Amino acid sequence: MSAVLITLLVLGALAVLFFVMFMGLYNGLVRARNKVKESWAQIDVQLKRRYDLIPNLVETVKGYLQHEKEVLENIAKARAGLISGQPREAAAADAQLSRGLNTLFAVAENYPDLKANTNFVSLQGELTETENAIAYARQGYNAAVLQYNNKVEMLPTNIVAAMFHFEPAEFFEVDSEEERKAVKVKF
Repeated sequence: MSAVLITLLVLGALAVLFFVMFMGLYNGLVRARNKVKESWAQIDVQLKRRYDLIPNLVETVKGYLQHEKEVLENIAKARAGLISGQPREAAAADAQLSRGLNTLFAVAENYPDLKANTNFVSLQGELTETENAIAYARQGYNAAVLQYNNKVEMLPTNIVAAMFHFEPAEFFEVDSEEERKAVKVKF
């Protein structure tokens, strides 16, 4: 074999190797981006579940809380903004809704008949379960965002990411300083 043929074979092999490596990097970015989308969808599922539970909870509580109309109205407003499809907007509505529900449960303490109502207790348990699922889904989403953003920003995938306009994803974060503080429980 001639030196030219060997050189062409080596260059061809290197080109194939480079192409395979390039495809692997690109596919890894696509897989990571899709994981972020899937993780957001899991949060969305849980937010929708909570969204659907709240009217039942409010209806159960309405008769007992005649004088607490503002609490119920705040929950309704927050619920309306919950399903936005974007992490930042959903986080803001989620924070507002959590504050409203915390107020609702605090006010419910003043109504012994309500606290004993089986529908209320059942809905409160379902809501607690949903809140735990939302927290777990947020953790999964942020882990997927971290992995994806690392790929977008680190060599060698950042070169492929820049070529195909892969943008970093947004973490699900708490915007309110109040929510970052430790909760104070008073009896």
